[in-house]
Amino acid sequence: MNGGIDEIRAVGDVETDEKLIAAFQGGREAAFNILVGRYKDQLINFVYRYLGDYDEADDVVQETFIRLFRNKDSYRPVAKFSTWLYTIAANLAKTQLRRRKRRALFSLSKSAPDDHVARDIPDTRYRADADAEASLKQEIIQKALDSIPPKYREVVVLCDIQELAYEEICRITGLNMGTVKSRLNRARAQLRELLKSLTEE
Repeated sequence: MNGGIDEIRAVGDVETDEKLIAAFQGGREAAFNILVGRYKDQLINFVYRYLGDYDEADDVVQETFIRLFRNKDSYRPVAKFSTWLYTIAANLAKTQLRRRKRRALFSLSKSAPDDHVARDIPDTRYRADADAEASLKQEIIQKALDSIPPKYREVVVLCDIQELAYEEICRITGLNMGTVKSRLNRARAQLRELLKSLTEE
């Protein structure tokens, strides 16, 4: 058993996701750790861009991996592992966004809407090596992303930031190809206008 785990650790960087999840389903937790290492930063980037809040993104990604750990046997190799994992993260991120909106709606305090002002400030843990100019650029991009509807934000982040193929975006979002392309075009058009106005301020 240990030999198998050591073997997974040794080849983890070149092993496919599907082989790693199969090994994890077979009881080898080392494979789970490799998958977490492989996808954590990608998922943080996706969820952060979608929610605009690093702490919330971190919570969502942690919950994503908890779901992976608990529900590993629900994965079937008919779909790419990355698609399955992104779908979990996307659904949790949407739930978090709805929860945030409900909190803002029912809050009696004026300070509640300001709880998320920090989302416009780049998180130093996430871009520790960025200089002031790069940080400002990222702040402007995130501010623009926060300003477009979530349904457009989701597809443009998956396509232009995560660089996923249209087919995979369709599977993650449950949308058909025409809707994905339409939303992507609208998102890009809105972002162009927003970025133009933000950089002129």
